[in-house]
Amino acid sequence: MNRGSSRILLCAAVAIGLLTDSSGRAAVPASASKAVEPSAAAGTDHAYFAMGCFWSAEVAFEGIKGVRSVTSGYTGGSEAHPSYEEVSSGTTGHFESIDIAFDPAVISYTKLLDTFWHNIDPTQGDGQFCDRGTQYRTAIFYRDSAQARTARESRQTIERSTKLGKPIVTLMRPAGSFWPAEEYHQDFFKKEPEHYHAYRVGCGRDRRLDQLWGKDARRGSVPH
Repeated sequence: MNRGSSRILLCAAVAIGLLTDSSGRAAVPASASKAVEPSAAAGTDHAYFAMGCFWSAEVAFEGIKGVRSVTSGYTGGSEAHPSYEEVSSGTTGHFESIDIAFDPAVISYTKLLDTFWHNIDPTQGDGQFCDRGTQYRTAIFYRDSAQARTARESRQTIERSTKLGKPIVTLMRPAGSFWPAEEYHQDFFKKEPEHYHAYRVGCGRDRRLDQLWGKDARRGSVPH
């Protein structure tokens, strides 16, 4: 698989360590059983972003007031029930993504977009940081015309600032089915903090974010 980094090896090692049966043999992680539909609960909306590594995307939004949950998963492709291995092959059309359930009365979609931009390199078109491949590209998957309009406006604000010095290549697409990733990927930074920190430092994510955004880098993200 074309990963461009050691992350797939780390994922495999972690999966074996976390998913074993009573005999110590590795259990094969099951792919998501069904796509998750946006919650119909009153006062809940959803935002779908692709930011490269979904472990790090989760970190950017966990703990923000008004964010009710952050789920790692796959979206953007047509294949149903995708597994991590299939998405990692770069052949499914899916992106590593997150589903943010939020209360729009507490935090606006505009604020979520602000956190999104300041936790990615929107000028990198072949992936994010050390992770290369179509599955690691950045994208905003908008649910409706209001989200599409707000996303375009936020992009235009960044472009007008000329802060980046290069064109923005982050994609904007209508949202489709979102497939939750395997359980061992959810809240990975909490389950395996040492592994996550080693990956994040080795991938150069924070170094590049600091170069791009300065004091605004990692806006909204929790400590890691």
